[in-house]
Amino acid sequence: MNSKSYITSKALNEAYRYIEKDPVNNFGKLILWAKKLPLNASTRKQILSIEEIWNTDDSSGHMLITKLLTEIHPNIRKKLFFNFLVNSGVSGSKKLEKSRKKNNCNIPWAILMDPTSACNLKCLGCWAADYSKTDSLGFDTLNRIINQGKKLGTYFYLYSGGEPLIRKDDIIKLARIHNDCFFLTFTNGTLITEKFAEQIIDVGNISFALSVEGFESDTDMRRGDGTYKKIIDAMAIFRKYKIAFGFSSVYHNKNEDIISSEEYFDFMIDQGALFGWFFTYIPIGKDAHLELLATAEQREHMYHKIREYRKSKPLFTIDFWNDGEYVGGCIAGGRRYIHINANGDVEPCAFIHYSNVNIKNTSLLDSLKQPIFMKYKEGQPFNNNMLRPCPLLDNPDSLEKMVKDSGAHSTQPIDKESVSDLTNKTRLASENWAPVARKLWTESHCADCKNKNHM
Repeated sequence: MNSKSYITSKALNEAYRYIEKDPVNNFGKLILWAKKLPLNASTRKQILSIEEIWNTDDSSGHMLITKLLTEIHPNIRKKLFFNFLVNSGVSGSKKLEKSRKKNNCNIPWAILMDPTSACNLKCLGCWAADYSKTDSLGFDTLNRIINQGKKLGTYFYLYSGGEPLIRKDDIIKLARIHNDCFFLTFTNGTLITEKFAEQIIDVGNISFALSVEGFESDTDMRRGDGTYKKIIDAMAIFRKYKIAFGFSSVYHNKNEDIISSEEYFDFMIDQGALFGWFFTYIPIGKDAHLELLATAEQREHMYHKIREYRKSKPLFTIDFWNDGEYVGGCIAGGRRYIHINANGDVEPCAFIHYSNVNIKNTSLLDSLKQPIFMKYKEGQPFNNNMLRPCPLLDNPDSLEKMVKDSGAHSTQPIDKESVSDLTNKTRLASENWAPVARKLWTESHCADCKNKNHM
């Protein structure tokens, strides 16, 4: 560690120790201190945004930060501060900027990995149910990806699957080795135990998003009888041990009214959730259920409801499709994140199963320079209307061209779905959403869009 890094590290530790003496009363002083640091423009903007939220005492954001300061285990709170905010946010962002310029390719802020394709559930409409149950990323491969990612500036890692907690021991071991990173695990919640919770407290740098489809009947309809009760039990364990967690919900044609309801949001908050990830159903694989695709009206309803609740609920929410305006469009293809499946195929997105390369015999950096990722870099954003960010759901012609031009192959394990077959499933949804997105974008962003290409 050089002298400058040592001084910075010492200052950060002193600042954190000061905060922990009285977290709520000292948080504002921490913000003032952070503003004096040499930050890049993006990070400074985020700090100023947090300051504005904190200074609005009765805001939902202020309430959420207060919960983080008072209801989360101190070891987890410390790792959130150092690993997520500092390493992944401040210092990681600077490192990423340098890596992107040096290598002239997208470098992701976050990497989503599937430790295993195995799962103890078989959810309706889930493509992972088609995967071989023997595919896995070995411990050494996972460790290598993280080591290479950190050299590029990536300190945030997510797990999906399959059910990643089938690999509990490796997940804990990796968190312990990479104690400068932060990890988020998407899980069905059925394998959470008190013994595992104690291990989470010990390492401190893992959080969870529990997959839930609404209330009991909606969740069990897709995930199997008794699943909902196990999820609620898992939330109770997390509350008991003061572990930071949230939920992940897929809204579709049959449950959108439940997912968007105030009752559902309030219930999740009462269970202790701090954040919610919202996805819309994507028809991937031979067993895809096209009848589950949300209508344009339902997607618009989610757009309005999530924005409404952000103003009134102490819950950090991410709407994976409708929040394109906040992140400049599609974040996949390495622009902000990539996906590595359990077979090792390096994919632009968890929903885009095409690849040129396998991580088991290629470095992370070389993977990011492959044709499919360079096509993403060239094409982003795929639409000037940021409410149409996705190359699959909103701009299917863009995805079809990128896959064909890059020579990427299908990574689907059984049906090897061609990109034309995939995009044909979403064309009607794209056409129906386009006029709705145009109206919403015009209403919220443009005084006069007649001469602008917001189509």
